[in-house]
Amino acid sequence: MKHFTASDIKEMEKIFQLNLINSCTGYKSANLIATKSKNNLVNVAVFSSVTHLGSNPALLGFITRPTHIPRNTYKNIKENSYFTVNHVQENMIESAHQTAAKYDEEVSEFQKTGLEEEYLDNFFAPYVKQSIVKLGCKYLNEYEIKENDTLLIVAAIEHIYFDESIQAPDGWLRLDDAGTVAVNGLDGYALPTLLDRFHYARPGQEIKSFFKNNTLQKD
Repeated sequence: MKHFTASDIKEMEKIFQLNLINSCTGYKSANLIATKSKNNLVNVAVFSSVTHLGSNPALLGFITRPTHIPRNTYKNIKENSYFTVNHVQENMIESAHQTAAKYDEEVSEFQKTGLEEEYLDNFFAPYVKQSIVKLGCKYLNEYEIKENDTLLIVAAIEHIYFDESIQAPDGWLRLDDAGTVAVNGLDGYALPTLLDRFHYARPGQEIKSFFKNNTLQKD
């Protein structure tokens, strides 16, 4: 088994280190965050750090890198508070990845990548039309992570849109049916396959699967 120590990691070549550390923690979510500036300039960028923070109230968070260089997504959110989170589907991975390119603020990634803007229910920020799962969010707070000069952005989920065919009766969304992808490291995109789904775990109780006769039931 390969083994690296903390001192080994510090001595690694930069790109090798980036690839190793970004992939060793496991699969991450793949989302496009779309924003609009006070001058109505739109921006969309791929993020692999969006995560669930709580269900009641409905909160999510994401990490933005140091802001000592221009970060259009962060700037737009601070100006207007509103942004959208849009799942990356299997048929969007090339366009989504291209949004990571460093375009000038005046250039819309929508125009350069083939992604389409969509406005729903008078929400300020655009959604990505191709996404099957879309969230409309409002900035609430930010927390500095001093160890590496990044920011945790905390936001309220105000709107949720999805194809109703992917939802189970208990509310759960089957994301493999949506074709939602995950990120492996910085630049690898993977299509997860659902292996099983289990009922709520309690001490002393038998583990109960949603699989019946090798078929996953949605209820």
